[in-house]
Amino acid sequence: MTTMSVPCAEIAVRGEFDLAAAARFLTGFAPAGQPDAEPGALRVAFPLEGVWTPVGAVLRQRSPGEVAVEVHGPPEHVEAVVAQVRRMCSLDIDGTGFPEVAGRDPVVALLQVLHPGLRPVLFASPYEAACWAVLSHRIWMTQAVRLRQRLTERYGTEVDVGGRRLRSFPAPAALAKLEYLPGLPGPKMPRLRGIAEAAAAGLLDAAVLRAMPAEEALKQLQLLPGIGRFSAELILIRGAGHPDVFPRAESRLHEILRDAYHVPQAEVAGLAEFAEAWAPFRSWVSFLFRVEGEARMRESR
Repeated sequence: MTTMSVPCAEIAVRGEFDLAAAARFLTGFAPAGQPDAEPGALRVAFPLEGVWTPVGAVLRQRSPGEVAVEVHGPPEHVEAVVAQVRRMCSLDIDGTGFPEVAGRDPVVALLQVLHPGLRPVLFASPYEAACWAVLSHRIWMTQAVRLRQRLTERYGTEVDVGGRRLRSFPAPAALAKLEYLPGLPGPKMPRLRGIAEAAAAGLLDAAVLRAMPAEEALKQLQLLPGIGRFSAELILIRGAGHPDVFPRAESRLHEILRDAYHVPQAEVAGLAEFAEAWAPFRSWVSFLFRVEGEARMRESR
């Protein structure tokens, strides 16, 4: 019997990070379609950005300063797979300065105590984030989740991720040919095809979007079909992983902030001033506020 070796790599963690917290978040984040987490591990499947080959990875945290990655995909793509999961877990950012934000803002200090080691967990790519933005626009979350599941089941690819079979989101080439999906509102179909075509053309490259000034990137993203300011922020922050953008179009987050800082009448500009103390981690802090807000909402039900 021949034993196949699985390529492995290590990601150095700079700053505090808890993979178990990331796995718990992803398990409860309906748009991710993530199954229940295996204790001590995070399994993911996704189309590899740029080439769009379906791949998988298993992440395990060996120590506070290291995450091991088991790669399931073509050998020539091992480095790219590791880079993509590093970004998905926000491990491509040096987080050693994140505790300093707590010293400038006691509300953030409490958040960091409540959610130790939790960094933003991202969509696999700006392409997937953009597709979710189109699917979820002006419909209930439960409806959008069903549409995503249906899309993945019909057009995605099954990947063996260490003995567990997961379905990767459809590659742009498959989505560009989309002609029918039960329950999908008519206007969303050409928008999804447009997103797929933009991704295939390299217009949703995470590194390129991150390298641009944030406002310029947001303007460019709003040129895509069906993408407004809210969706553009989602793509840049939760798709490309920009660590320092304050979401100006996310009204739910603004309500959470007004409550947390006891400023019920504050305008978005005023909230953005609060957020200046969070730099260079405004996206990270916004993520923690959102997570805590969702947790409190569940407790109140």
